[in-house]
Amino acid sequence: MEKNGNNHKLRVCVATCNRADYSKLAPIMFGIKAEPQFFELDVVVLGSHLIDDYGNTYRMIEQDDFDIHTRLHTIVRGEDEAAMVESVGLALVKLPDVLNRLKPDIMIVHGDRFDALALATSAALMNIRILHIEGGEVSGTIDDSIRHAITKLAHYHVCCTRSAEQHLIAMCEDHDRILLAGCPSYDKLLSAKNKDYMSIIRMWLGEDVITRDYIVALQHPVTTDIKHSIKMFELTLDALISFNKRTLVLFPNVDAGSKEMVRVMRKKGIEHHPNFRAVKHVPFDQFIQLVAHAGCMIGNSSCGVREVGAFGTPVINLGTRQTGRETGENVLHVRDADTQDKILHALQLQFGKQYPCSKIYGDGNAVPRILKFLKSIDLKEPLQKKFCFPPVKDNISQDIDHILETQSALAVDLGGTNLRVAIVSMKGEIVKKYTQLNPKTYEDRLELILKMCVEAASEAVNVNCRILGVGIGGGIIHQHELIHGSSFCAAELGHIVVSLDGPECLCGSQGCIEAYASGIALQREAKKLHDEDLLLVEGMSMKKEEVVSAAHLIQAAKLGNTKADNILRTAGTALGLGVVNILHTVNPSLVILSGILASHYVNAVKDVINRQALSSVKTVDVVVSNLADPALLGAASLVLDYTTRRIY
Repeated sequence: MEKNGNNHKLRVCVATCNRADYSKLAPIMFGIKAEPQFFELDVVVLGSHLIDDYGNTYRMIEQDDFDIHTRLHTIVRGEDEAAMVESVGLALVKLPDVLNRLKPDIMIVHGDRFDALALATSAALMNIRILHIEGGEVSGTIDDSIRHAITKLAHYHVCCTRSAEQHLIAMCEDHDRILLAGCPSYDKLLSAKNKDYMSIIRMWLGEDVITRDYIVALQHPVTTDIKHSIKMFELTLDALISFNKRTLVLFPNVDAGSKEMVRVMRKKGIEHHPNFRAVKHVPFDQFIQLVAHAGCMIGNSSCGVREVGAFGTPVINLGTRQTGRETGENVLHVRDADTQDKILHALQLQFGKQYPCSKIYGDGNAVPRILKFLKSIDLKEPLQKKFCFPPVKDNISQDIDHILETQSALAVDLGGTNLRVAIVSMKGEIVKKYTQLNPKTYEDRLELILKMCVEAASEAVNVNCRILGVGIGGGIIHQHELIHGSSFCAAELGHIVVSLDGPECLCGSQGCIEAYASGIALQREAKKLHDEDLLLVEGMSMKKEEVVSAAHLIQAAKLGNTKADNILRTAGTALGLGVVNILHTVNPSLVILSGILASHYVNAVKDVINRQALSSVKTVDVVVSNLADPALLGAASLVLDYTTRRIY
């Protein structure tokens, strides 16, 4: 737990509401249980797990050897819209006492059921971090709205597909708190085919059944159109009776309308029909084998469009309950399942086919990723979640702290001899400046820059400056606006190549302007002359410990050192060629040279323009800046210009 800075085991509460969500949560629970040195696991069971009509599926949790900390009876019977609302209310009444006793660090909530909404609401209001599994997906019915509501309550997100990840980002969730892991159930699915499956098939469908010659049917009510979903279920059963294949029918879930669907099953005698086996629940391990070797699966369960694709089993998806889900080529949609013949025709098309296996929803390695993600959660981070909204027009209201603060930028000047960092105010005033000798190695330079920026940022608080950003570099101004470029790297003028076989630049290329004309380049040439005893001329002297710099080269040239003068002329020519390239590209009206070397280069630049530039740009003015610290002010303007604009 050293990564996340926590000094105790992470106490994880996993709450499961029904057979479907347990199939996704169980692999995570096994993973948590297997690492007791990192985690403490508390299991809370509620919802349809505890109802006999739905198979008392809490027993499979006990069979998996998990200790159930709490059982909450939260389902109000009635199987209509009002009962769903009352069930959420009942869960909200009972959950606070449980969460107060458990005091989990994080609660894991799965999916899009109304029970899960109650769990997420309770945890959020009680300041418990929430990890939501399978957010960002799209489907039909009320589940879609519930899923997205849980997303907004959750602090962390584990999604199954790239599209789901993009949906979460579009919903303004923090990208750093989103994990693209794949579906946890796929960890089991993709290793399930090698098991003894014939005994399972015979146990549920009869001794005379063979693989690829039976159907699995699983259909739930659509809560936003209950009447139509019941009619569609009736048509589905009629089509299955006519198709005359052995069929395993699972009872629907506990949603509004399920009671009427069960009545339809009994009215048609499905429980006693020789071709049908009607069951309330099949353990997930066995259900995997049944769908993996079926001739077809039919219905509107998410299992059909998600998990079954791992086996390439044909699927017929009925109605709108899964509209928007990503599916493999094994899925045939019958969105308007309004006639028996249409459903029967779909059965004739799909039954007995074998499609390529799909891994849209996972690659079998979701659980290790999720456990690593859990270990990385820092409980010291603020609980209040932040949303990553796109830029909008600034609010016109003001905050007193902002009024009293001076909006500022950190400017960085990477000179040949010195590194300089300054706090620069909105008015262009240098509030404070820091200068250090430039280290010899790239790594040492980076370390020193970071250290100086941290020191300056700390000092900014003391002088009541609000740092809006850090600026490095020069730029091009067009129509009174600084050109930033798509990634804020526009106008890297020092890296315009002016010679294919020139000296090596710090960027790794050759022949850049910077390799000829920068302070570092001149310092390099000065050192070469000094090492050969060709730098110093009459009127110059250097102390033994003094570092050779570009200033010594300039001084030598002024005192008649022809070699030093030639180096400066070459540097000026290189800069001039770069300026000519800029003139031909953007045709500016003014070129401003700044820095301590500007006055030494200005005439050389003008000469190159006269010799090399097209006549249309030769008349451009080339001047030397009279600002005291133009490099620092220019760097600061990158930040101040961008961050204070009202419209982007």
